[in-house]
Amino acid sequence: MNAPGRVFAAVPAAETDGKDKQRGQEVACLNKPVREVQVTGVAEVSCPADRAWLLVSVTSTKESINEVTNSISRRLDYISQTVRQHGVSEEHTTVRQTLRRHAEAYVMDAEVLVTFSEFKKMEQMCRVLLEKLDKSVQVGTPRFFHSAACLSELRLRASVSAVENAQQKASKIAQLLGESLGATLLVREEETKEWRNEEEAAGGERSSPHLPPLLPTATASSQVSVSFSFRDKSRKKL
Repeated sequence: MNAPGRVFAAVPAAETDGKDKQRGQEVACLNKPVREVQVTGVAEVSCPADRAWLLVSVTSTKESINEVTNSISRRLDYISQTVRQHGVSEEHTTVRQTLRRHAEAYVMDAEVLVTFSEFKKMEQMCRVLLEKLDKSVQVGTPRFFHSAACLSELRLRASVSAVENAQQKASKIAQLLGESLGATLLVREEETKEWRNEEEAAGGERSSPHLPPLLPTATASSQVSVSFSFRDKSRKKL
């Protein structure tokens, strides 16, 4: 992201005459040399999604409630076992079941929603389920997203990078002016922005059986204003 830079360098004030000195402490403060530089730093950081939801659906139609329940239970047990074998704990798995009657038969639908943080294991699990289970089981297209921790780290990286860029700029200015950069006097975040590529985040519209879905990307930007002092040249080196 290109943003106009702002640079403010303060130089020592000139000495005042005797009349000014009569104004007291206020004038003395104004006469004190101000040696600092204020710069603006900008940074933009992006990261891909670190989580994915995968929905596995199961449907069974039988003449009795016991038969349809047993049929669904067997498939759910196999799905749960496969999920655990691929490193996903129960807290990241949600199961929902619904039973309805259709004509003279009973129909039971079940959905297993699994949250993955390792996409390779998710792909492996999908292959296993598609190979081992019949057409009554359907594996949906993964929905990728960013966890709260990932977004928090992204915002922090953007702010820190903006401050680092401001420091680099201030160092160059100090060198140009024949000064040495001193301590940081003030850091103020002027503006932050965050956005995602929603087209990819919609999930699966651009994917095909031969290509994996594109990962959505989140981007954060930060603009900071930082003031640095110039080192006092009159201080004696130890």
